Amino acid sequence: MKKAFPVYDICALSDHQHDDLLISRFAPYLQKHQNLSMAHKHSFYHVVFFTEGGGTHAIDFKSFAVKPYQIYFMVPGQVHSWSFEGPVNGYIINFSASFFQSFFLRPDYLDNLPFFSGNIDDEVINLPVNIHLPVVSLFEHLVQESSDIHRLGMDMIKALMLQLFILIARQSEHSNPAIAPNYNYTLLQSFRKLTDKNFATLRLPKDYAALLYITPNHLNALCNDMLGIPAGEVIRNRVILEAKRLLVNLDLNITAIAAQLNFADNSYFTKFFKKYTGQTPEEFRKQTLNYGHQ
Repeated sequence: MKKAFPVYDICALSDHQHDDLLISRFAPYLQKHQNLSMAHKHSFYHVVFFTEGGGTHAIDFKSFAVKPYQIYFMVPGQVHSWSFEGPVNGYIINFSASFFQSFFLRPDYLDNLPFFSGNIDDEVINLPVNIHLPVVSLFEHLVQESSDIHRLGMDMIKALMLQLFILIARQSEHSNPAIAPNYNYTLLQSFRKLTDKNFATLRLPKDYAALLYITPNHLNALCNDMLGIPAGEVIRNRVILEAKRLLVNLDLNITAIAAQLNFADNSYFTKFFKKYTGQTPEEFRKQTLNYGHQ
């Protein structure tokens, strides 16, 4: 049976472009890769800026209404899909983690930008009117530079992308001063990075508190204050998210997914998943599959 819900690696979409960079207007990109409307995962950073269009765009199974002058930032490993209504246009940038690391002495530079945190609610930004033209101008300049590489062209592209990211990061800070980097924000980001790496093996807040050199009570207070949920729920949500990402891949059966997530057996994984989502893994997979065919 043909797999109805494939998982793509956008790295393979580079075609004649540089292996770690693809810049394009969105309409021709969409026309060429219509199969990407269904859920897929990518190994690249993925930036999509809409100037025209409607419909929905889902990131890690959370759906957003597509609007003009809306920009999406996605980090490697996230699953996303879209269902557009009418003509859609804008711009797209795919780039590898190593693309920027060669440009900075700080390899974690992108991690410190609020929209590349991996937190979905920070990744979708409706741009204020006052920066519509500057953002479009930067994207146009990027398209031109990538289609006709000049001497030092890659450096120019990196400089333009950095200018774009800083411009939008400043807007994010104006709309939500709480995201401006401070000790607690940095600590929370460190906790999230640790859960990304260790969620399959470390399931208790005290494990992460020890890695952060703080007490479990401090970690819980931090999460409750900044996220509105305790640390244990942050860890569980990360496990559930990874389970959903794996369930999209039909090459993996439920038993293999349970083992990959370090559950003792299939039954325990199913009970855990249903307790926190209201669905069995099989029900979630079937529902997501049916959504992809709508």
